[in-house]
Amino acid sequence: MLLPTLAQADPVVGLWKTEPDKKNLVSHIAVSSCGAKICGKIMKAFDRSGKEVSTPNVGKTLFWDMQPTGGGKYSDGTVYLATLNIKARGSMELKGNALRVTGCKGPACYGQTWTRQN
Repeated sequence: MLLPTLAQADPVVGLWKTEPDKKNLVSHIAVSSCGAKICGKIMKAFDRSGKEVSTPNVGKTLFWDMQPTGGGKYSDGTVYLATLNIKARGSMELKGNALRVTGCKGPACYGQTWTRQN
């Protein structure tokens, strides 16, 4: 019998809804295991009325190599900050159905709190 890896059984795996970005769009992010680590991909984007829109970022990997460290915390990953078009050092913290995702480039950090969709 095969046992699941930590990442496969991780409670962060699922579909998440972002906060509105600078263009007032929200996205659905599919968070999954990538080996023993966690990654996330932009699946859909929506305007403020809830209508699905097409953007160049749909289909892109938003973060990768997030390492579960216990207690709902993840670190040592990379986050793509689409609105700034930069890659940053990433971390996440899961609290119930809220996921705080942060990316830091130098001393500047940017973050959002996402809500679980499933």
